[in-house]
Amino acid sequence: MKKILVVVDIQNDFVDGALGSAEALAIVDNAANKIKNFGGDIFVTYATHFENYMETLEGKKLPVPHCIKGTKGWELNPKIAEALGDKEYKAVEKLTFGSVELPSLIKESIGDEKAEITLIGLCTDICVVSNALLLKANLLDAEIFVDSACCAGVTVQTHNAALDTMRCCQINII
Repeated sequence: MKKILVVVDIQNDFVDGALGSAEALAIVDNAANKIKNFGGDIFVTYATHFENYMETLEGKKLPVPHCIKGTKGWELNPKIAEALGDKEYKAVEKLTFGSVELPSLIKESIGDEKAEITLIGLCTDICVVSNALLLKANLLDAEIFVDSACCAGVTVQTHNAALDTMRCCQINII
C-alpha cells in the first residue's frame, strides 16, 4: 500500500500573513508533526500568484494580494519548511484552488499499487476541498483522507461545512 501525504498551501500568507488566522496558526504544529512522522511520498502545493494578481478573476473576487511568487508570503511557514527539511517531496505550484497536475503526479508515484492519500493544509474550505475532490475524481481506487486537526478554513463554520461536503463525497475525515 503506497502512502501519500499532500501538504496544501501551508504558506506564510495563509498562516500569519495577508490571509492568516488564529485557526491557521493553531494547526501548524499538528501539521509539522504529521510531516515529521510520515513515511511515504510527500507532495507540497504552493498557491502561486504574480504581480498582476489584482487583475485576475480571483483578485477581483478576493482583492487581497497573497502568495505572490518570490515573496515571503509565498514561502512555506518556517515550521513546515523545517519539518520537510530532510524529506524528499515534490513541490507543485498551482495557479488556482485545485491543482489539475496533482492527480497525474500522484498516479505516476503510485503506479499499479493501491494508495492511501492524506491531505492536510489550508484552507479547508477552498484549496483542501478542491484538491481532495480532484484526487477522488481521478484516483477511483485510492482511499482519500483529510486530517481535520491539520487543516483550518477561512472560518470555523466553512471549515466544518467543507468537512461535511468531503464526507458526502466518500472522503474519510480523521
